[in-house]
Amino acid sequence: MTTRSLSVRARRAALPVALCAGLATAVTACSSDPDEGTNGVGRLSAPEIEGKARTAADGADAVHLSGTLVSKSGSYKIDMRLKKNGATGTVTSKNTTFGLLRVGDELYLKADAAFWAHRDDKHGGSGSASAAGRQLDDKYVKVPSGDPSYQELRGFTDKGALLKGMLGLQGELSKGDRSKVGEVGTIRVKAGKDGENGTLDVSLQGTPYPLRFERAGGAGVLELGDWNQDFPLAAPAKDATVDYGSRLPKT
Repeated sequence: MTTRSLSVRARRAALPVALCAGLATAVTACSSDPDEGTNGVGRLSAPEIEGKARTAADGADAVHLSGTLVSKSGSYKIDMRLKKNGATGTVTSKNTTFGLLRVGDELYLKADAAFWAHRDDKHGGSGSASAAGRQLDDKYVKVPSGDPSYQELRGFTDKGALLKGMLGLQGELSKGDRSKVGEVGTIRVKAGKDGENGTLDVSLQGTPYPLRFERAGGAGVLELGDWNQDFPLAAPAKDATVDYGSRLPKT
């Protein structure tokens, strides 16, 4: 037998081995687990995923929440950092932006003169920036607990109540596609047919925190991040604070 014939036979024998190896690789690739390397919640049912997300959110010490809320009273842009004993951030309604700071039960409102002028207009005033309004410009005004606006404003700063009210999915739940919020992989939970009652994107990395919530009926989209990342929270300095007693000023 010549050297050439041995070489031909070796190549013929290697061919089926190579084909089998290639086929095995293709089968392995096709059957690879999409949840490999994740926290595993993608394998759970939709109600279980939502439950995990709620538990994670409730147990977190802090979160950054931003986005748009649409309700009967109007549309709001919200950008708040929240934790269990308070919050800080801004809320925009129409063309008015104001800051909120809560430390324990003490709530402070910070806005410019135009905000107080608008408030004056709502209460039958002239609608112009009065001398009092200018004095309040960029000051922290303490919101008395007995003022009618206290509970409404506090609602933007209450982590537990805010998340409970915003992250509720109503109706039958189903699993949607895998996606991303920023650079983080997510699994989507849909409520109702094709998510008509809202969708929730839950992190597939680390703790299964909710990262994005689209409210039903176009009522806003919220993003949640910086979970468990602490931030400073302290009452404003006295020389930057105005206290009007039992009611907010009507400039």
